[in-house]
Amino acid sequence: MSVISQNWLFAKKFEGEPKNEDFRLIEEELPPLQDGEFLARAEYLSVDPYMRRYMMNLPEGSVMVGGQIAKVVESKHAAYPVGVRIFGHFGWRTYTLYNPDKAKEIERKPHVLFDFGSLPSSLGLGVLGLPGNTAYFGFLELCAPKEGETVVVSGAAGAVGNVVGQIAKLKGCHVIGIAGSDDKCQWLKKLGFDHAVNYKSEHFLEELKKAAPKGIDCYFDNVGGTITESVIRLMNLYGRISACGSVSNYSSGPVKVQDPQHDFVIKQLKMEGFIVSRWRDRWMEGIRANLDWIKQGKLQYEETVTVGFKNMPKAFMDMLKGGNTGKAIVKVDNHSKKG
Repeated sequence: MSVISQNWLFAKKFEGEPKNEDFRLIEEELPPLQDGEFLARAEYLSVDPYMRRYMMNLPEGSVMVGGQIAKVVESKHAAYPVGVRIFGHFGWRTYTLYNPDKAKEIERKPHVLFDFGSLPSSLGLGVLGLPGNTAYFGFLELCAPKEGETVVVSGAAGAVGNVVGQIAKLKGCHVIGIAGSDDKCQWLKKLGFDHAVNYKSEHFLEELKKAAPKGIDCYFDNVGGTITESVIRLMNLYGRISACGSVSNYSSGPVKVQDPQHDFVIKQLKMEGFIVSRWRDRWMEGIRANLDWIKQGKLQYEETVTVGFKNMPKAFMDMLKGGNTGKAIVKVDNHSKKG
């Protein structure tokens, strides 16, 4: 019995914002299962900003990259029995045939999700997955926040930013979120942020100054560009910056900003970029910490769910334009039948 997987391909190099014609949906017949392999059926797929830039380094015709929560439906591998749910970097595809023992050393092997209790397995793509760990390690390890300090988070209504802000509150910090709409700012305040500033406001810098009268000690940067330029102006002596992303120029190209060298020297600032895989050996530490906080009612989560594998490009494009609150995911509503 063969299985037909639906796959979304990177059909055309992005020029500016991605468009429908940049993607192509195909069907692929998978070969029979071999010893050491398992077959996984996608249930939830992630769409994330990094995909926009990452795909530009791959040839046209490649399967779109990305993580997914999948259920093992056939298996000839003892560590991945039938029925378990896993997280894997399988890309935009409905079925995956995989041999973890043949994975390259640099690859992140799929991991079996531990019991989330009554929480949805889709959280393995968000607060209990890569975005949650990005927030946990990227903020705590690089910003090293101290109680009473002022923390600013850009892209604060996104999958990573909202978790960073909530963790900062748990650590006793004064937290300011930057987002792109008044509705998102209101949501951030409901999460416990002390202030939320709309970067589209005509008086953005003045509002940011008012929210941070004592200056800024820690900055978790998801966006780069002119927003980061404004935040750096308000940083305190020995401020720390965790550089997670630069979504402001993923589609438009580099944004011209003033040379930040003066502020870095005078204020003796520390800025460090990171990729969360550096904490691979501590991966479950972050997930378990975030899960404990959720169970204690100290950490909230939000998902923007698009239904239908056929809508992957739409969900991706909407996310890049800020259409999501919290984690943007796609729920697979149907699968190709076995042939």
